[in-house]
Amino acid sequence: MEKVTYNIIKRMGILSKNPSGWQRELNVISWNERDPKYDIRDWSPDGEKMSKGITLTQDEMDRIIEVMAL
Repeated sequence: MEKVTYNIIKRMGILSKNPSGWQRELNVISWNERDPKYDIRDWSPDGEKMSKGITLTQDEMDRIIEVMAL
């Protein structure tokens, strides 16, 4: 199984934090040296572990903003 690599380009903000210290973050991340995407997922307090999450292209993020404005 190939190792997944990532580079956090920009930390946008913390969306929530649970009592164990894990926090849901919105970041811009480049996965496996591909074009950066918006990324929402939970991160451990030390930033070493992550949960499954969702990645969004710029177009998808723009559409979410449009839908939220309705």
